[in-house]
Parts: sequence; C-alpha cells; structure tokens
Amino acid sequence: MTAPSSFLDLDDTDALIDADVDGILRFAALGGAQIRATAAAVDEQILDRLHGLHPRSVVLVCGDARAARAGELVVAMLAARSAVPLVTAPVTPPWVGPLDVVVVAGDDAGDPQLAESVAAALRRGAEVVVDAPDEGPIRAATAGRAMLLPPRIRVPVAYSLLRHLAVFLAVVVAMEATRTAGAVPPLADLADSADAEAGRDQPGSEVFHNPAKALAARIQSRRVALAGDSAVTAALARHAGESLLQVAGVIASASALSDVLAARDRFIARPPASGEPYDPFFHDEQLDGPVPAPPARVFVLSVEEDRRQAERRAAALPDMELVSVVGEFEAKAVPPVPEQVAVLAVRFEMAAAYLRLVGGC
Repeated sequence: MTAPSSFLDLDDTDALIDADVDGILRFAALGGAQIRATAAAVDEQILDRLHGLHPRSVVLVCGDARAARAGELVVAMLAARSAVPLVTAPVTPPWVGPLDVVVVAGDDAGDPQLAESVAAALRRGAEVVVDAPDEGPIRAATAGRAMLLPPRIRVPVAYSLLRHLAVFLAVVVAMEATRTAGAVPPLADLADSADAEAGRDQPGSEVFHNPAKALAARIQSRRVALAGDSAVTAALARHAGESLLQVAGVIASASALSDVLAARDRFIARPPASGEPYDPFFHDEQLDGPVPAPPARVFVLSVEEDRRQAERRAAALPDMELVSVVGEFEAKAVPPVPEQVAVLAVRFEMAAAYLRLVGGC
C-alpha cells in the first residue's frame, strides 16, 4: 500500500489508548476469539445431528446486517462446491419443511421477527440451528428443540460478522466435510489468521508496519469508494462500508468493481469553472469557481486468486489501491479464501476504529 500521510498522529500510542474510552480497538480485535469460541461449541458436538444429513436446502435466515453479510459471503464462497442449495432469507420461507436445515442468525434476542423465524422453522419440522443470544423470546421459541450456538464472547453488533461467518461455515462443513475440504479451513486456522491480523494492527505498531493504520490514513479526509472484484469481495466491501459508517461516521460507497469502472469519468477531478489550470496560490473562488476536488479514492478488495486480474481491470481508475493479503504469507502457501476474508474483515474493522479515534472524516 502507498505510504500514507496524515496530519493526525496515528502513531501516538498513548493518545490512541487514552481516547479509546469505549474499548473499540479491543472489540475490533476479538474476531479471532469469537471464531475460537464457536469452534469450542462445535467441539462439544452441538451440531452432531447434522453429520451425514442430505437436506433439500440450507436456509440462512439473517436477522441483521452483519448476519446478512456473513450469509452473502458463505453463499458466494461455497455455492459452487456445495451439493445442497444455500439460500439466504430475512425470515423463514413458507416452503421450508422437514427436509430442510434452517440457520437463524442475529444479535437481538428480543427481535420478534427472529423469534418467529425460529418458531416457524421448528413447527415445520426443519432441523434448526440458532446463532443468536439464548435469552428472551429466542429462548422461548427454541424450547430445547433447536441446536444452539449463542455468542460466548459479547461484542457490539458492528463486530459480530466473523462469529456469524464461523457458525455458517461450521453448519455447511458438518454436512459436507468431504466436498468443502480444502475450501474451508478448520475454524482454529480461521481464528489464527484473524488473530494474526489483529496483532499486526495493534496500537503500538507504527503506520508503516500496521495495515489498518495505513488504511485509515489513506481513507481519512477523502471521498472513498469500496469495490469488490467478485461476489465474495463485493459482499466484503459492503461490510467494510457499513463498518466505516457505523463505527467512524465515514461515508464510503460500496459496489461491484464493474459498477465503479462504469462511473470512472465521474471520479476524475473537474477543472475550475474558468478553464485555467488549478493553482492554489492564485486561485480565487469568486472568479475561478470552487476548488476542484481530488478524484475519489477507490479501494479494490480482492482475494489472491483474482488479484492480478483485478489490478489490470482497476488500472484505469485515477486513484486506486488494491487491498488484499498478498505479500503477507511468504512463509507458507496463501491461505484459503475464508481466511483471506477474515483477515480483510479485521483490517477494515480496525481501520474504522482508528478513524473514529482520530476524528473520522
């Protein structure tokens, strides 16, 4: 990534820690811990009823934005490998029956729509996995009949993506371990990759050695667009945009790379109304019009297998940076796509936390 510059000191470790009164850096670093907690629950044989099952479909009922993004990611990563159709839905569909597996995911145990989705799936005889807090209406709806994977590490909703991702992956692997072999790493490996990224992004690490700080410095005070070069990275870009908005108040549009390329001409800085070249020393806004804005900075998210093609496609953009894990795994083979997704999710969540601490946009 290009060497960042910022008028705010992201390398003042003590100031960052003192400013983090809400503990957002710690929450952003807990993605690996959430995955590890899910792995521990799976090791307790909670999903054993799914082993060897050949359902008609697996329906991921996503009650909020983080669960919805995790569902999109799993479908994008595994739909081509799975022998079972993977479907996302906001509520339990009316066609669900005894031949289906339903995973109901969310972060609000008091959400009546989430509780009704659990109850409806159980009434229709489906195998039901609940990825939500085991309390309130959700607990009443399960009535001991569903497989429960509640959060064991509580974090604000903005940081729950990796927990939902781990649960969805665990459910698919429980039924299709052979087909997903190689594509889905063990949850312990997924957690290790997320923890390693959080370690690189810790407050004590300087900007030039800290991917999240460097990303935050490049986003700060700029018009930003996030683009994904595939279905996987487009979903990840939407999560990154939502994290930047929710945590730091930074507005960044997220889209597929093809849509961004179609709007390329609108990213280019316009000259002053006078038609003269812009000179900040002599420019008079009353005579020459508004100061031309710099082109929007586009961050293109890509996984390693698509990186070279993404670089070629995005080269036409006036201010573009590729965000991937390339160059960070020289000592071993590039990890599977879910691990790369976990790394980039932690990176953007940490970057959003740093932007909030230094004042956002």
